[in-house]
Amino acid sequence: MTTQATEGEDFIILASTTSTENSGLFDAILPRFTAATGIEVRVVAVGTGQAFEIARRGDADSLLVHDTEGEKRFVAEGYATERADVMVNDFVVIGPGDDPADIADADTVADAFARIAEAEAPFASRGDDSGTNRAELRLWEAAGVAPEGGWYRELGSGMGPTLNTAAGMDAYVLADRASWVAFANPQGLELLFEGDEALFNQYGSLLLSAERHSHLKHDLAERWHQWLLSEEGQQAIGDFQIKGQQLFFPNATK
Repeated sequence: MTTQATEGEDFIILASTTSTENSGLFDAILPRFTAATGIEVRVVAVGTGQAFEIARRGDADSLLVHDTEGEKRFVAEGYATERADVMVNDFVVIGPGDDPADIADADTVADAFARIAEAEAPFASRGDDSGTNRAELRLWEAAGVAPEGGWYRELGSGMGPTLNTAAGMDAYVLADRASWVAFANPQGLELLFEGDEALFNQYGSLLLSAERHSHLKHDLAERWHQWLLSEEGQQAIGDFQIKGQQLFFPNATK
């Protein structure tokens, strides 16, 4: 959990993703929000599916996740009153440097996934209903593959632990670029496939429903939501870099 600001200030609970937390993005932008507003943001970093469940229970004041289809359903179900694009990055396919499935030569990410399945090369799946896991399953579907068997390992873990396991197994893995760049233990893993439009990774902020959960800090949460969409918030996101690389690209529209 990330916290910023001093004890006694107003705060909100933000349910968000392991990728935004592990990359260091929140450590970079939350002090700027707190300095501007006096509001502390306490981040519960989990997979997107779990973040939705936390918000459904009324255990978070705000939600920042990366599953646009799921976010729109969340609004349609009445748990949120608004969602907005905030920023985008992309997924990349990581694998052993010798690339036994030859995915570096694939034309599309669906082709890359089909090659992994055909070779029955080890693949480490987060298997945790996160936004990354949901994106991975859509990619298998696009490849016409129902992944199963000893080569496909569902781990039920976050991005960092999944990358660590993949490194230990010499396995292929789908990761968000920010987590990969921040990852300190690649061992024999390399970035092997990138750039397909299907790897686009949109993040959205949601305003939760006061009708569903009147006890939440909706006024403070709206200030956070609007700050993310503001010129100041978008600049803070764009300024964040790891190893000289910008990894999240602000794309809010108001």
